[in-house]
Amino acid sequence: MTDVYDEPAGIAPRGTVIVAAGRGEHAGAYARFGKRISADGYRVRVLPDVTADLDAAFDTAGKLLADDALPGPKVIAGSDTGALFALALGPRPDALILAGLPVARPEGINLLGGWEAEIEARTACPNHRRVLGDGASTLLAPIPPALSAAVEQTSLPTLGLHGDADPISPLDEARPLYPGTLVAVAGGRHDVLNDVSHRTVAATIVLFLERLRLGPSLPVIAEAL
Repeated sequence: MTDVYDEPAGIAPRGTVIVAAGRGEHAGAYARFGKRISADGYRVRVLPDVTADLDAAFDTAGKLLADDALPGPKVIAGSDTGALFALALGPRPDALILAGLPVARPEGINLLGGWEAEIEARTACPNHRRVLGDGASTLLAPIPPALSAAVEQTSLPTLGLHGDADPISPLDEARPLYPGTLVAVAGGRHDVLNDVSHRTVAATIVLFLERLRLGPSLPVIAEAL
């Protein structure tokens, strides 16, 4: 099942963004993101935590990528293990948006100290905290082997987004994992797509999507002189 956000009535669709949520993220956590990106003409489909049923997530993503009713370019946007999921799909999407790529950590090590500490590590945004609600600590759950091997170079156009205050995946450690362009978000924590700078992040994504529509070489649309 996916959450669906379509372009406004009367607006021609400009492409499709398939969101792959990471560890502990439900599809509803991307309602604000889906509404904002779809308002600019891009259809958005959100897959909940892909690690909950990896085979089903790969199957659903494959069907969405093959669905001729969804306009191209088709982009996979993933957060945390969702970003690894996007890389694991190989060349099937037209482009990737990778956020909060996780760095390797020894299994079982307690870096967070429970759900309240995890919320602190995830986001400083009060609305996103409310949406996440109460839950169990998930960010230290083992990464499935099928995803842990997915960090590799890709020839696809790629936008990376990473908080420079991410305590789960420190920027200096994560930087080498990103192919393509990497944008550091000032003060951003782990859930960088839904953190306090979510408007700036969404604007950065829309600019990337608009450039992608012009070609995989991402021609420049606006340039400071």
